[in-house]
Amino acid sequence: MAALGWLTPRRRSATARSVLAGEASAEAARKSSQEAPKTARVAAEEPVFPVIGDDKAAAFFDLDNTVMQGAALFHFGRGLYKRKFFETRDLARFAWQQAWFRLAGVEDPEHMQDARDSALSIVKGHRVAELETIGEEIYDEYMADRIWPGTRALAQAHLDAGQKVWLVTAAPVEIAQVIARRLGLTGALGTVAESVGGVYTGKLVGEPLHGPAKAEAVRALAAAEGLDLTRCAAYSDSHNDIPMLSLVGHPYAINPDAKLRRHAREKDWRLRDYRTGRKAAKVGIPAAAGVGAVAGGTAAAIALSRRRR
Repeated sequence: MAALGWLTPRRRSATARSVLAGEASAEAARKSSQEAPKTARVAAEEPVFPVIGDDKAAAFFDLDNTVMQGAALFHFGRGLYKRKFFETRDLARFAWQQAWFRLAGVEDPEHMQDARDSALSIVKGHRVAELETIGEEIYDEYMADRIWPGTRALAQAHLDAGQKVWLVTAAPVEIAQVIARRLGLTGALGTVAESVGGVYTGKLVGEPLHGPAKAEAVRALAAAEGLDLTRCAAYSDSHNDIPMLSLVGHPYAINPDAKLRRHAREKDWRLRDYRTGRKAAKVGIPAAAGVGAVAGGTAAAIALSRRRR
């Protein structure tokens, strides 16, 4: 894909593949964005910020564990399994990865890479339109009741102030756009899978929208939209998103992992924790609960494997 002409010159610390992934995601987001439908208003927590009428500002929200409990890619995998896209042994792996993610509250690079590789091989040869339709169904089945009300209220505050709000996620851009539309947001930046003639090839454009690639996507979209990043806000739970959070003038740590919490305190960033049963000042979970969650995930995986035999 050719570099986008509206990307402003800058010193690039990210890899060429990160830049390509970010530009591809920004381009896909701009093509798909449209007037956000009106949704029920949720009271904003902070009346002073965002600034009403500031059209040079926007908000960028990470998805997994920031807007939604768990990982969108794993929920998507469950939905594809239900529709016979792959076999039980693959679902067992998805189930264990999701249990680990919910328990630890952080992304494991090997798990995420495995999930992405599996998803690409699963959708190869399928039409983009088919996955978009299925994505709508999967949102209703597995994602709608996992949205954090507190984070949604923050997003709604930006919308009420007349600002655009974008999801920024490593999940497939088609799924991210479904979630954004259902939440009444402006659009979404996500991982772009290559397609030819409306059919997935099983390859990515660049690399997954993760870490530095997210920052590249936000930077590219801001340039295209004429935004002032110093007046924008970004929200995430993961230290992997520090590059994106560092781009904006108003960074927020939402349900932060330990590394992001420490970094946010050092930088005096705002923190919010909406996790049930967790104190805002503590990221760890009780040992008994941890053992129970691991046992539950292991039992589910074993049961699924036995059912296949």
